[in-house]
Amino acid sequence: MTQAIQKRLNDSAIARWIALILIALMMFFAYMFVDVMSPLQTLIESQRSWTPDVFGTYAASEYILNVCGFLIVAGIILDKMGIRFTGTLSASLMVIGAAIKYVAISDWFQASAMNEWLSSWWVSMPGSAKLACLGFMIFGCGCEMAGITVSRAIAKWFDGKEMALAMGLEMAIARLGVFAVLSLSPWLATKFDGSVVAPVAFCTVLLLIGLINFIVFSVMDSRLDKQIGASAAQSSDDEKFKPSDIKYIFQSKMFWLIALLCVLYYSAIFPFQRYATNFLESTLEIPTAEAANIFRWFPILAMILTPLLGSFIDYKGKGASMLLYGALIMIICHLSYAFLLPLYPTKIFALLITVILGVSFSLVPAALWPSVPKVIDGKILGSAYSLIFWVQNVGLCFVPKIIGNVLNATNPGVAEARSAAMAEGLTGAQLPAYDYTVPMMIFASFGVVAFILGLWLKHEDKVKGYGLELPNIKK
Repeated sequence: MTQAIQKRLNDSAIARWIALILIALMMFFAYMFVDVMSPLQTLIESQRSWTPDVFGTYAASEYILNVCGFLIVAGIILDKMGIRFTGTLSASLMVIGAAIKYVAISDWFQASAMNEWLSSWWVSMPGSAKLACLGFMIFGCGCEMAGITVSRAIAKWFDGKEMALAMGLEMAIARLGVFAVLSLSPWLATKFDGSVVAPVAFCTVLLLIGLINFIVFSVMDSRLDKQIGASAAQSSDDEKFKPSDIKYIFQSKMFWLIALLCVLYYSAIFPFQRYATNFLESTLEIPTAEAANIFRWFPILAMILTPLLGSFIDYKGKGASMLLYGALIMIICHLSYAFLLPLYPTKIFALLITVILGVSFSLVPAALWPSVPKVIDGKILGSAYSLIFWVQNVGLCFVPKIIGNVLNATNPGVAEARSAAMAEGLTGAQLPAYDYTVPMMIFASFGVVAFILGLWLKHEDKVKGYGLELPNIKK
């Protein structure tokens, strides 16, 4: 038996790290597509008439179908059908959704009869935004399904090994996509005569490459399953996943603490990313490209620190404590954006706050995701991840729309003034600026509640002994 275990593919360090790179690159391309439009808010406003509330609706659309229950179904599919089927399906959905979004913002679609019909139908929004929302919804289903699949795959391939380090590296590689696209997207737009189409087309092609990567990973995972198939086949019916087992997840207090902490923390990060370029552009009165170049450094320290912190958790533990530190740093950064940066509107200060926010973005995820297998049974782990992502998506769906509406409400007449200025040919810092004080306070308030939940989580771990403060590597 010992010999058989030693021959498993994931016992080879080279094999398991190659597997990690393949699936991490898929998420790298996915994260690029998620934020490909973030630094183009001003450009899409001038070319396609997307006001802040329209842009907020577009940003929220990524999560709508997930919130309506798709993510719950995705978790069941993952536990019933396995990693390979679910991952291939999720990558395919991302490609299909991206292609629809590409068509929506294309110059061809703007002149089409369908665009005119969509613009006049249902709510008052440009037809390009409505079709882009549909594509982004489909992409979002694939992206979130891919997220839970990758987490489950890492838990499988790195069980009893460097799990937190592996999850940290996967997140670091994915966030490199945010860093890359925040500079690449404006550059591509400028290179192609100020077009918003080129960046979206480029990232769509990358998603197709990500699908190919996952197919290669599936070949490796199939071989691993054959090696462990004998012991898996001997599992009893009681040990196999049944949809009714989901009730045990909902009955877990630790699940709800982790899920709520997750939704509050990420609601202060991902929706902010959508508006960050325009926020810096407005607050510092600088061109869009310069604002994007400042915010692209947000994930830099996260990319560097997340694997290191993951390794620290593997060998030393202290995961619950890291959640608290991350929430506290995030609160300080958003309050600094709200009150200090307008008083000292310099690029250096903005960059400093942005990079420190990246420290928070390394502490929380590095500790959060490896904690889930410690409190949830392995046979329902896929469903647990999907339900956490589902709760998270509720916040990520509504918060961008709320922020867009608040931005409009607290800046009366600014959207109209910007539209008139754009019609006169003004751009960038020449446009009337939005005041982001209230949105930043909303983001900071999410951090305060997340910090309180972190204290509760740490107390529960101390009382019940789940091991969140203990190392992951079994000696």
